[in-house]
Amino acid sequence: MSANLTVLATGGTIAGIAGSAIGHEYNAGEIGIDAYLETVGGLGLSATLSGRQIANIDSADMGPQVWNALHPAICEALTDEGCHGVIVTHGTDTLEETAFLLDLTLPAHKPVVVVGAMRPADAVGYDGLRNFANAVRVASDRSAAGRGVLVVMGDRVFAARDVRKVRTRGSEAFRGFPRESVGLVTPASLDWFGAPWRASMEAAFGWRDDLPPVPVVYLHAGISAEDVARQIGREACGVVIAGVGEGNMPEAVRRVLREVAARGVAVVRASRADEGLVDREVDDTANGFIAARALNPQKARILLQVVLANEKRAPEDIQRAFDGR
Repeated sequence: MSANLTVLATGGTIAGIAGSAIGHEYNAGEIGIDAYLETVGGLGLSATLSGRQIANIDSADMGPQVWNALHPAICEALTDEGCHGVIVTHGTDTLEETAFLLDLTLPAHKPVVVVGAMRPADAVGYDGLRNFANAVRVASDRSAAGRGVLVVMGDRVFAARDVRKVRTRGSEAFRGFPRESVGLVTPASLDWFGAPWRASMEAAFGWRDDLPPVPVVYLHAGISAEDVARQIGREACGVVIAGVGEGNMPEAVRRVLREVAARGVAVVRASRADEGLVDREVDDTANGFIAARALNPQKARILLQVVLANEKRAPEDIQRAFDGR
């Protein structure tokens, strides 16, 4: 039976135009959803597609304004008995953040797949059509339910919690950590590496359209305590530290962050390294710090915003949220 899928478009390279098949520069978010679906209609996909334009932007401009339109549109589609799954087209620069935010705040009883492209639509080797066809294959598969939000790039399926962009260009720009891909897909086949993992089909957190301010502070050799304090400011409800190594920091910075935590600001230690766990340290409890575990700084920021927006303020409650991801 052919699946009925809702496609929600937000722009990005997958809808981009360069004006040259070999040029480097291009404009993201140029192709509208109706024109895009007309193009993919010639691929012979075994699904009925209906589309809606949420935004048509470069994903560098992605943020709460678009999220607050995208999330209810997905929820509306998921409650439609005639809809079997949702595909979100998205630029790759902030794709991992949007996918993770949706994963935290959406139920898992139907597939939600986020897909992008690394080359604009008129470039030699445009990967968007194959990626989209792969996304249709995943969103049409009943076994995709119970896995949370999924990301399809290349011929790989990633969990939103794991996926990260690791290269600025090329077909292998995305990887997963701590899990690599959770499936392999082509327009004609799909293989899962294990059973669905969501313990509950319900959303982990309630949706809030007023996410609190949480900056990410990137540490480097020679950074001063004054630099860190200035970047945090007085308005932040939380802060994520992209620390060196396993979330480490200079002692002077640690003293400033202890003061920040003491005034009720949630302080999360993450790492600027590409992969690896940031575990709790002996002094984290006394300092009031939270360990990001496997989340990179940008995803740690998303989780912290969602947790704070859901009125969880105590460091131990926030730590449990990070431990459970």
